Amino acid sequence: MSGSPSHGGSSPEEPPDSVVRHATDNGVAWITLNRPEVLNAITPDQRECLISRLGEASADPAVRAVVLTATGRGFCAGADLRGGAAGAGSGRERAAGDVARTIRLGAQRLIAAVLDCEKPVIAAVNGTAAGLGAHLAFACDLVLAAESAVFVEAFVRRGLVPDGGGAYLLPRLIGPQRAKELMFFGDALSAPEAERLGLVNRVVPADELAKTARAWADRLAIGPTRAVALTKQLVNASLEADRAAAFAAEAAAQEINMATTDAREGVTAFVERRAPRFHGR
Repeated sequence: MSGSPSHGGSSPEEPPDSVVRHATDNGVAWITLNRPEVLNAITPDQRECLISRLGEASADPAVRAVVLTATGRGFCAGADLRGGAAGAGSGRERAAGDVARTIRLGAQRLIAAVLDCEKPVIAAVNGTAAGLGAHLAFACDLVLAAESAVFVEAFVRRGLVPDGGGAYLLPRLIGPQRAKELMFFGDALSAPEAERLGLVNRVVPADELAKTARAWADRLAIGPTRAVALTKQLVNASLEADRAAAFAAEAAAQEINMATTDAREGVTAFVERRAPRFHGR
């Protein structure tokens, strides 16, 4: 996705050669993977930068939505295995526990950073999303995809077990049978087919991806940020909770949210028959 946000002076963009570009514009944090020559395969340093940027966005009250996208023709080709990023080799003999530790502290931390971000995260998938790259997109709250985008559960092609939370995410999104089909065969899934299965919210022409992502992010950025964060938390936790726990969490979230300025503004605006003016507090 070559389009970048127009700036209102809120935050300068990273240098063009940065492997992770970052800019904040009108309450939206744009995080852009920038290694197009390798379809944005993620190195450990790049992964740590992504985790840091997501953590900053989560904690910053000025940020009210996040867009995660990439440059070039690929969204993310997964972990960059050339440097042993997935435990494929590091120049020394592996000890017992090395691979599990690498996955736990690496790919799983990245996916958790998306799931735990207190701001809504939109994936704008501009091209190939494979392996960890596909899971990075699926972990986002909303997924937009260019018509040319493809999603690939590439692990089986390399004789590997899925990482980055894939076996957690996919059954919850599309059910166990469909998840197994994708993971067992590793076939490329077109953007329209991913939309049909429910992995993608909307497919748009490539030249409209940035515009659509901006429109969605701008809507989120003027919304009741704390209410959205609590809603995200409830939905993400719902599939692990029984009804009693889910209902208790819902009641607690309502209690917390009703103390916010935005909740009071929303109710007041309804009574006064006007559009609410939310400030994210």
